Amino acid sequence: MSIIGWIVLGLVAGFIASKIVNKQGEGFFLDIVLGIVGAVIGGFIFEQFGAAGVTGFNLYSMIVAVVGAIILLVIYHAIFGRRTV
Repeated sequence: MSIIGWIVLGLVAGFIASKIVNKQGEGFFLDIVLGIVGAVIGGFIFEQFGAAGVTGFNLYSMIVAVVGAIILLVIYHAIFGRRTV
């Protein structure tokens, strides 16, 4: 998959995961980073259970990326928490 494909997949997965976990986005760039790293984490976790990881730009890969991004976002919030200004 190309770098643009990873960025688009990461943006969408990060945005969906942010909406599921805390009902608001984390910001454009953080959503992309969380989504891309989440896709890698999700792919690793799925492969450990015998399933395929991210296979391209398709619905299955989006689900894998969202699951990984949700896991990463829960860990992110546990470490950094919600800060009020």
